Amino acid sequence: MEKVRALLWSDRRLTVRMIASELNLNHTTVHQVLTQEIAMRKLCAKIVPKNLTIEQDKRKDVRLHLLEWIQSDRNFLKNVITGNKTWIFEYDPETKQQSKEWHTSASPRQKKARMNKSKIKSMLICFFDSQGIVHTELVPQGQTVDQFYYCEILERLRKRVVHVRQSTANNWMLHHDNAPCHKAISVIEFLAKKGIPVVPQPPPPPPPPNFGPPHFFFFPKTQFFPLKDAPFKMEKKN
Repeated sequence: MEKVRALLWSDRRLTVRMIASELNLNHTTVHQVLTQEIAMRKLCAKIVPKNLTIEQDKRKDVRLHLLEWIQSDRNFLKNVITGNKTWIFEYDPETKQQSKEWHTSASPRQKKARMNKSKIKSMLICFFDSQGIVHTELVPQGQTVDQFYYCEILERLRKRVVHVRQSTANNWMLHHDNAPCHKAISVIEFLAKKGIPVVPQPPPPPPPPNFGPPHFFFFPKTQFFPLKDAPFKMEKKN
């Protein structure tokens, strides 16, 4: 049996006849050893559209892990605070579609002067959970969001969670994308020191965008409310 097993490990595509010929054994004896004593059977390869790349395999593993997490803990999603950043303009005029109003056949049609977006824009960082927005920040002009500035943001977020999410203040989890400043050692150490777990983010498909939940659930809404047709001043870095 050990000789059959060793020969089989060297080439799994050997037939029963080839093994019997190599070991000078009876065909029936080899078949009995394979199927009964070693408990193996010969199977064809499963045909799939294509094999997963290493990155695709990593994304699959992360998603399966998250799915298991959700199935084992019903409150998992309620405890997750996710965050991301986007660019906004100091003034972004409302669209023609947004200017629609109800009128009777006798009322005059509204006229609106054409307006352009301002050339000044700033970065908006927003964190939200299943209940709504938890914390937002406008990054001052000239400020780079590096690992050190992001740690300051996380500290303000932590204090904000204690204030506005008292029910989850002790067991909330952070979810953010795989930006370099998010994966920096100082950020990882800060989160570990404060006892804030991080929900894994699947690697982005090539090429980026590195999309997260805010790109689907929050940022599209800022195009209509409340930032459209609402001028505001940006802060400048001192």
